[in-house]
Amino acid sequence: MNRVVHPIEVESYRRLRARLDTSHFPPLTRAVVERVIHSAADLEYATDLVMDEGDLEKAHTALHSGAPVVTDVEMVAAGITRRETVCRLRDAESGPGLTRSAHAIRLAHEQVGPGAIWVIGNAPTALEELLTLDAAPALVIGLPVGFVGAVESKAALRESGLPAVSNVSEKGGSAVASAALNALLYHPIHPSEETS
Repeated sequence: MNRVVHPIEVESYRRLRARLDTSHFPPLTRAVVERVIHSAADLEYATDLVMDEGDLEKAHTALHSGAPVVTDVEMVAAGITRRETVCRLRDAESGPGLTRSAHAIRLAHEQVGPGAIWVIGNAPTALEELLTLDAAPALVIGLPVGFVGAVESKAALRESGLPAVSNVSEKGGSAVASAALNALLYHPIHPSEETS
């Protein structure tokens, strides 16, 4: 992807790297960690995020091969500006024992099937619902924010064994979830294209 990087972003990354050494991370992990930190101006994400480089490599290939990208809310979709996404929240309805966010995940799963990349930054119930489906995801970026259910849903994601990006704390949100996806989207396909 040809992307013109604004000088403000260049300077932001320079300052980030002056305050935090990220050079020990493998390439895609580093890309995700740095873009999430950049989106939130929160250096603690360097030790809060949990991911596996091998999972990221497979997801990177899937993403650049056209895997569908599904988001839980429009705010996450709005942060992913260089890729079409699927968000079914407007079509969803809540019901007994089912939040609107969870229903939206069911609808999206029916639409995209297996192999999608799921980006959940808002609703813990969306992540919980995804874990009940046979989604066979290429990756789940599970970074819902909040004091109710967020930590538990992210722990359940890690315990599921699915390829994932998550974090341990209550922190998260739409901006950091879309940033994690963008890190994979912006990262070069060929290592020779890599820049620091």
